[in-house]
Amino acid sequence: MPSPTIVTLTMNPALDITTDADVVRPTDKVRCAGSRYDPGGGGINVARIAHVLGASVSAIYPAGGPTGELVTQLVHDAGVPLRRIEIANPTRESFTVNETSTGKQYRFVLPGPRLSAAEQAQCLEEVRREAATAKFVVASGSLPPGVPPDWYQQVADVCREVGVPLILDTSGGGLTHVKNGVFLLKTSLRELRECVGRDLATEADQLAAAHELVNRGIAESVVVSLGSQGALLAIGHHSQRFSAVPVHPVSGVGAGDAMVAAIVVGLSRGRPLPEAVRFGIAAGAAMLLTPGTVACTREEVEHFLRLVPDPEDVDALHT
Repeated sequence: MPSPTIVTLTMNPALDITTDADVVRPTDKVRCAGSRYDPGGGGINVARIAHVLGASVSAIYPAGGPTGELVTQLVHDAGVPLRRIEIANPTRESFTVNETSTGKQYRFVLPGPRLSAAEQAQCLEEVRREAATAKFVVASGSLPPGVPPDWYQQVADVCREVGVPLILDTSGGGLTHVKNGVFLLKTSLRELRECVGRDLATEADQLAAAHELVNRGIAESVVVSLGSQGALLAIGHHSQRFSAVPVHPVSGVGAGDAMVAAIVVGLSRGRPLPEAVRFGIAAGAAMLLTPGTVACTREEVEHFLRLVPDPEDVDALHT
């Protein structure tokens, strides 16, 4: 099999279960409609969308138990080449209920299996092996129990050693313990607040925080996703604002991962970073229209790309 252009790492994959219910209420039994099963976890979602967009991609992840077997079968069925690390404990489940009477969505996310030191070492060695011939590595998602909070710094160190750019999308301790070596950091506004430890009320505050991460050497560039408000890009001393495409969302699950997938696909095809971010916004919009973590199509992404305005330069807001 040819070496993949893009390698994704998912340390805490999940079996995503999605269903509908008329009303979600406490104590009473909630009668649900039919369920849908999808392979989940940040890097797996990125790999699935990158594959849909025609990129050469490979997904690395640890998996165990019956849920791990089903996740692996679903990744295989999606046509994504995979590198599974066998673990002793079962892969987690995530459960999403769409309340049809209100349009609200309820998401229940379990912590995941505990990984041993040996299992962690296998994951890191697989990243080193696959990254050696890749153009980009994407590490995305939460860390399961037993994995140290500086895990993504270890991944960044491996990527630097083999000379491949790392794109990182995570939160909490996994983000705050990263000190250097990231090519592109994608954060939500909440994650950016966690990282700098303060409120970010204005766009100027948000850009200043993103540039702070660049100036501290954590990442060469930072993309801040703002949902319906679009996105911000901080790179060097340059800032850009991107408008969102207005859509009526069916589900928000996986939209951020789709954004990351399209960004890395764009970069792997030689697009400048601002153009890759536009591609990412289009993919995020397309993903909003799919139920659960159902993958959007390439045609839908290309359609929305035509609707994404060119970015605005906002350097005056950053001092």
